[in-house]
Amino acid sequence: MEVDFIRDSLACPLDPVLDEPGWRPAAVLLLICGRIPHVIMTEKPQHMRVHAGEISFPGGKPESVDADLCETALREAREEIGYGADRRSVVGQLGAVHTMNSRFTILPFVAVQERIPSMRANAEVDAILCIPLEPLLKTLAADTRRGKGMFTLQYMNKTIWGASARILEQVSSRLAGHRAGMR
Repeated sequence: MEVDFIRDSLACPLDPVLDEPGWRPAAVLLLICGRIPHVIMTEKPQHMRVHAGEISFPGGKPESVDADLCETALREAREEIGYGADRRSVVGQLGAVHTMNSRFTILPFVAVQERIPSMRANAEVDAILCIPLEPLLKTLAADTRRGKGMFTLQYMNKTIWGASARILEQVSSRLAGHRAGMR
């Protein structure tokens, strides 16, 4: 799988606004990078009040400085992992994902680049994970214990689940759809 194929598969116009009453808006950045494509994820510290120890994408709630949710995702990626790209690196977005426990509606934005950037974790991040994308997506499985539309993925000894797994399932579906359309 090549970076250009991934970029073409995930590219779409941006609609960086959410309006879902009863849900709190949030945004994440799905950064795919490297000649052999990797996805950048973070492991949250165990001491966090919410989402402790979870594997997730850099992201969070909008702040007054953010023009829209795409800006939120980029700002959070800058803060959490030191990724300093701007809006031009964002090639598209995926469908909104809801978190059941914390009542967030998360809008995932996709950035794709050839090189793996230098990164540094802030206090909100225990570890930055640079995960080979294709092997990760091969571990995608339905999680029948958690209900319909739930998935898990495995990376080393870590389980990716919840909103992060549902976001990666969208990536897998888009890549498969693009591949099928090329035949």
